[in-house]
Amino acid sequence: MSTAIRPRRSVLYMPGSNARALEKARTLDADSLILDLEDAVAPDAKELARKQVCEAVVAGGFGHREVAIRVNGLDTPWGLEDLKAAAAAKPDAILVPKISSAAMIQEVEGILEKAGVASHTRLWAMMETPLGILRALEIAGSSKRLAVLVMGTNDIAKELHAAHVPGRVPMLFSLSQVLLAARAHGLVIVDGVYNDIKNAEGFEAECVQGQQMGFDGKTLIHPSQVEPCNKVFSPSEAELELSRRIIVAFDEAKAQGKGVVTVDGRMIENLHVDNAKRAVALADAIKSR
Repeated sequence: MSTAIRPRRSVLYMPGSNARALEKARTLDADSLILDLEDAVAPDAKELARKQVCEAVVAGGFGHREVAIRVNGLDTPWGLEDLKAAAAAKPDAILVPKISSAAMIQEVEGILEKAGVASHTRLWAMMETPLGILRALEIAGSSKRLAVLVMGTNDIAKELHAAHVPGRVPMLFSLSQVLLAARAHGLVIVDGVYNDIKNAEGFEAECVQGQQMGFDGKTLIHPSQVEPCNKVFSPSEAELELSRRIIVAFDEAKAQGKGVVTVDGRMIENLHVDNAKRAVALADAIKSR
């Protein structure tokens, strides 16, 4: 797989307290897995979940799937021990909830460094508080270890007293604000979850909206959402065919010293070539998983 791009179309939460779910995760076609110690785990199961998740990560067997551990916040009784255990397990990433400032990222990073965190383990940040949304730009630039911003749309809606409605108008500012911050600092950004697992039409519509806005993928709460999500966030055959023709036409025109390039009657500029190369690179990365 190319080191320049990694598919994160489908990012599936799996409850850390459910041993069967952790085993099933090794068979699902999600690009990334979030083994959850936070929201999906009851207080009396937190320590069991931590043990099971870290043992599962150490055991491996997840194949192409990127594995992240979502820890509890440092303001909880479990957060500090979660961070230390997650660092020792050496996952691909550690996801920290309710990030509201750059200082929070730097505090977490300091704890992980003292715990001997592996160089390959990246930080992911949940963006789900009003302060976090408003400070998205400073958070996105807070650490070189920070790689992914994850939208926590359920918590955002709760904090805003907003409704979950088709089209997500109450969410659009928050989504766009964090998306801009991620792109400003070259980070990956993943859209929030869709709660109604039985509403396939509504789920697909929200995936399409996220893809059109520019998100790299979407967080999921059920394995049934993986396949449709992967489809929406993958370049279509028509898009790839056009992208390859744009790249070829631009290279040929450049070699011939031509200043103007057209494909299918449309003028092609550098930005179109960049988009075409990105689509082809993503398709190649998906194929080589």
